[in-house]
Amino acid sequence: MARALRSARVRAALLTLPLVAFIGATFVAPLGAMLIRGVHQPLVADSMPRTLARLEGWDGRSVPDEATFRTLASELRSLRERRVLGAVAARVNRVESGMRGALVRTARKLRRASPASWREATIAADPAWGEARAWRAIRRAGERYTARHYLNALDLRRDAAGAVSAQPPERRIYLSLLGRTLAVAAAITAICLVLGYPLAHLIANARPATSNLLLLLVLVPFWTSLLVRTTSWIVLLQNQGVVNDLLVAVGLIDEEERVALIYNMTGTLIAMTHVLLPFMILPLYAVMRTIPPQYLRAAASLGATWRQAFVRVYWPQTLPGAAAGALLVFILAIGYYITPALVGGRTGQLISNMIAYHMQESLNWGLAAALGGVLLVCVAALYLVYDRLVGIERMRLA
Repeated sequence: MARALRSARVRAALLTLPLVAFIGATFVAPLGAMLIRGVHQPLVADSMPRTLARLEGWDGRSVPDEATFRTLASELRSLRERRVLGAVAARVNRVESGMRGALVRTARKLRRASPASWREATIAADPAWGEARAWRAIRRAGERYTARHYLNALDLRRDAAGAVSAQPPERRIYLSLLGRTLAVAAAITAICLVLGYPLAHLIANARPATSNLLLLLVLVPFWTSLLVRTTSWIVLLQNQGVVNDLLVAVGLIDEEERVALIYNMTGTLIAMTHVLLPFMILPLYAVMRTIPPQYLRAAASLGATWRQAFVRVYWPQTLPGAAAGALLVFILAIGYYITPALVGGRTGQLISNMIAYHMQESLNWGLAAALGGVLLVCVAALYLVYDRLVGIERMRLA
């Protein structure tokens, strides 16, 4: 008996191997690579090993010795010949602004030089080398493992003494953007709950034919391209669009006072609510259809008002569906990219748009990975709160 049971468990485990391999290849491995990229930055360390070795015993305040200048010039010439100087200079420039130009100019001016004093020749090529901050930038960029990107993602930095401090006010970008993202996700979740709860109740308690028709209408957005749905809102909400034309036609606003509903936070909220509303309705419907209507009639027969019956009888039973829908909508909302990019304008952008910017334009993949890691922590914290308050075993999606 025990042998047969063990054999059945082995067969069951073998059947799950394709799924485990798929999840590992498409989710776990990319996620791990993202988290590692946020702290692992080997480019400068691999490209300038001798200069970094010379800077290991440097005090960080005075200008290094002659041998360090000579080593720097030699490695810059080598990087230029191997055509990797631009990538290295860009990486150092993220630590100290202006270092890209200093490295490129110095490599160009010293490519055939053989001066008596490398210190004087290097400083003559670019005066930045006469200051300790340039050499500190080289040393910091050469750290193979660093928390610099995660500090930047939290609007923090390390000062010249190595202590963690806040970024200057004009460079504090990401925490406010993260706060805006969480606030927008919370607002969309609340709007979806307010709109989806009565609709889910109607679907769950309607006649079968009506219920099926309403459920079909809820599912229609899933069969429509996200890009089509989003661009449709652009047509509806623009200044000369359908909504503004209707408001002018009924006399609510004048022709000269058309409302800006697109390319701002209003457009982001409207479009994202439309896209995410089904993710709230379906879990609510799955729970509501299992609640017998006799419960509310029994509460009324015992003297409860409709408000008391809802608060004390109906709402507690629908809480798992509401919590599951809220969790789905919130998690999806904080990672949305296409909709805010198309309808959000400058004020409707979320942190996902900044991640895309660093991935596609600035090519600062380390910072993009760190921002993604911060979002992952937020999602994990939300999951733990849900499990503590509701219990993940009570989640109902169908």
